Amino acid sequence: MLKEAAETKYWLELLRDSELVKPSPAFDSLCADCTALVKLLTASVKTVKENV
Repeated sequence: MLKEAAETKYWLELLRDSELVKPSPAFDSLCADCTALVKLLTASVKTVKENV
C-alpha cells in the first residue's frame, strides 16, 4: 500500500509539473492528502519494524 501511495504522489507531481493539470484547490487538496497518507504509512511501517 505504501508503494502505491508513493507512486500516486509521483504521478500527481508529474501531472502538475508537466502542466497537464491546472492548479486548483481540489488538486492541491488531493496532493496534500496523498502526501499525508505516504507519511502516515511510512510511520506505520517504521513502527511495525521496531516492534518485531
